[in-house]
Amino acid sequence: MKVAVLKERGARETRVAASPESVKKLVGLGVSVHVESGAGARARFSDDEYRGAGAEIGADADSVLADADVLLSVERPSRECVSRLRRGAILVGQLAPYSGRADIEHYAECGIDAFAMELMPRISRAQYMDVLSSQANLAGYKAVMDAVGVFERAVPMMMTAAGTIPPARIMVLGAGVAGLQAIATAKRLGAIVSATDVRPAAKEQVESLGGSFVMVESEETAEAETAAGYAKEMSEDYKRRQAQLVADTLKKQDIVICTALIPGRPAPRLVTREMVESMRPGSVIVDLAAEQGGNCELSRPGEIVDHQGVSIVAHYNVPGRLPTDASALYARNLFNFIAPFVDTDSGTITMDWQDELVTGTGLTHDGALVHPLLGGESEAQGGN
Repeated sequence: MKVAVLKERGARETRVAASPESVKKLVGLGVSVHVESGAGARARFSDDEYRGAGAEIGADADSVLADADVLLSVERPSRECVSRLRRGAILVGQLAPYSGRADIEHYAECGIDAFAMELMPRISRAQYMDVLSSQANLAGYKAVMDAVGVFERAVPMMMTAAGTIPPARIMVLGAGVAGLQAIATAKRLGAIVSATDVRPAAKEQVESLGGSFVMVESEETAEAETAAGYAKEMSEDYKRRQAQLVADTLKKQDIVICTALIPGRPAPRLVTREMVESMRPGSVIVDLAAEQGGNCELSRPGEIVDHQGVSIVAHYNVPGRLPTDASALYARNLFNFIAPFVDTDSGTITMDWQDELVTGTGLTHDGALVHPLLGGESEAQGGN
């Protein structure tokens, strides 16, 4: 079996879908791994490191894709790239299943079995394959570090002969994986940390990390979490009450980390222009949801905006700002997903379409759309 790994073509993408470590593990399964020259350069993995792990280095995409059985990808590859794969080949990556339906239909037309890692079921045995968690964890850490880099004051309390410097106050909006890591990082830096989330279950997690939990008390919050553990869209009345709570709290904060996302929907708008203008000059907002529309009204993806003395940081691809670690974790996620389906005696791969990991992530199979998200066949089969 031949596994292909290409250089990511996205201008903002610094990650790579396989690390030397994951290549070595794949080779250990009897798999032949072909890596495009320079694929790991932006993640600080050299061609020589891949060779040392057992990979063959291809000069270009054509040579790497020729007769490939599996293509591992970070972002959704181009249609031209997918067209070069043989029928029946497997594509695994972050395929943006909530958008770009035409691209997904192209996978089916090409006879590609495509698996979107963002749709990995949140079950115990899939934890090691959860790319959303591995990348969000790094994003939460980096968000705090980016905020501190812009913040013009000290974060921890400092007691000096010249007087005491009070600790910074940091609030985290959204207590998912990214939010919890942001809380932990902010506490390690010595800040006074608070957080809010629509899910009551988040309270214990926030407090266990040393943060104080702020939320709207409502009967609606009892059903604010999906079976998969994600936040649900809330009612307009709840949003109004939440907005007032956030507005009252933000006035007292020095740094705000925005992490709130709802799968398949635009990011909820939590911080308005008026809220930004109520904050003290020198305050910082980091919006991790900027690429999905932003939690902050004034966020501009890819920019740091100064609005009346408040800095609003909205970087693209925040996990990619830590490309070595992000790639290493992502590569492990992909390896952990495909390894159970590899026959080590023959070195071939057979995806089990009775397995919920496969049906939960599979977008296309045998020339058809099969995921319930796409109105596919697996909806009738029970899907995930």
